[in-house]
Amino acid sequence: MIFKGRVIRYGDNVDTDVIIPARYLNTIDKKELASHCMEDLDPDFPARVKEARILVAGRNFGCGSSREHAPLAIKESGVQLVIADSFARIFYRNAINIGLAILECPAAAAAIADGEEIEADTDTGRITDLATGESFATKPFPPFIGKIIAEGGLMEAIRKGSIR
Repeated sequence: MIFKGRVIRYGDNVDTDVIIPARYLNTIDKKELASHCMEDLDPDFPARVKEARILVAGRNFGCGSSREHAPLAIKESGVQLVIADSFARIFYRNAINIGLAILECPAAAAAIADGEEIEADTDTGRITDLATGESFATKPFPPFIGKIIAEGGLMEAIRKGSIR
């Protein structure tokens, strides 16, 4: 899968309580969750995500609780891909389960600036900053993970018979 778009940049240790504040966890409505995504960290996020569909962050993105609401809110807000130096392991697994594309690439996470346009190929692990021309290599998705992401998440992939 190839993703191309502008970047919204965040720092280290963006936790699940910042991604979707606990006061909104009483709903499972995806659009409602998305409307509150990042509101305590970045009140301008809803406007910014209309122009920038890729998040780039530092270390330990998605730390905190194990709730699936966090990657779900990010995906439903319109974000197509998250690139980080590292992810909290439970967030990483939850993102795959709900079909949110994620890549770990410390070099890209350190170099790519807010507002830059990038292109990322999850099949090859190549990330390119289109403003600077700098290219970064990371481990691509294994084919079965790519199928899960492409189908919209684990349950959809199982329903469609893409994986067993």
